[in-house]
Amino acid sequence: MIEDIKKIELHCHLDGSVRPSTAAEYLGISIEEAESKMCYKEKASNLNEYLTKFDVPCSVMQTKDMLERVSRELGEDLVKDNIIYAEVRFAPHKHTKKGLSLDEVVESVLKGFRSVNNIKINVLLCMMRDFDEATNMEILDLYERFKDKGVCGIDLAGAEGLFPTINFKNLFDEAVRRGIPFTIHAGEADGVSSINAALSFGTKRVGHGIRAVDDNTLVNRMVNEDILFEVCPTSNLQTGASISYKEHPLRELFDQGASVLINTDNRTVSDTTLNEEIKYMVEAQGYTFDDIKQMMIMGAKHAFLSENEKNELINLLK
Repeated sequence: MIEDIKKIELHCHLDGSVRPSTAAEYLGISIEEAESKMCYKEKASNLNEYLTKFDVPCSVMQTKDMLERVSRELGEDLVKDNIIYAEVRFAPHKHTKKGLSLDEVVESVLKGFRSVNNIKINVLLCMMRDFDEATNMEILDLYERFKDKGVCGIDLAGAEGLFPTINFKNLFDEAVRRGIPFTIHAGEADGVSSINAALSFGTKRVGHGIRAVDDNTLVNRMVNEDILFEVCPTSNLQTGASISYKEHPLRELFDQGASVLINTDNRTVSDTTLNEEIKYMVEAQGYTFDDIKQMMIMGAKHAFLSENEKNELINLLK
């Protein structure tokens, strides 16, 4: 059974995974209304429309108590998928509208995750494409304050098609200088040039990255350099990055020897779980349980952990 396989998840957004029941309680609305404001049952017209579903959960996540609660509840949901290690990402600046400092935001999220048993959860701090460079630079400083306290790396997220990846070179040059691990959303709403920019910065992981199949030379490079594709099938369908589960580029990437990992992206916005994501792809593309375990081990090798921690995780996944 897929449910019995131990799993890891490296691409999950905290604000995209708020329980509708929690948002409904906080906002004083019905669960059905919360779901309509937060979840996609069908396709969005594009990534930019998809991102509008984050407005409600972000409005909920503006106090210490709610940040802690949302994090704890997501941790509990991850455990239900038999996930033993997760890296959850969010943009701290999005949660300061009621006066919390960036440090208070991160502390609250980490407190929530630490209260969950039977799983290890680390945090990725997101820079946003629509923020100015000085604001995003604060994320690098924030990482350094929390790097040994549950924060394991940084990310670049947001409207990829509107803000080209290459524009953020200065930030990633500085991240490299400081030795900060990072992943980058690329090759989802934008194409090969976005992925090439991410690789030029030195990333070893790409969020989505599926447009790489438009250029076989690029795929070969990513295979040779062992770049992990953080693949999120349902999200890709909803944003129009892929046509169907059957035609999703995961099969092509996997068959060419690329390192790939199936993830949820946004459990609530995409109305999914990791067990469901894996089932969709097994049914559509014919993966075996051994294939899924192999993907989990690929992910573990690219986790932002020490070598000893990676080896311990891999032994648990075998």
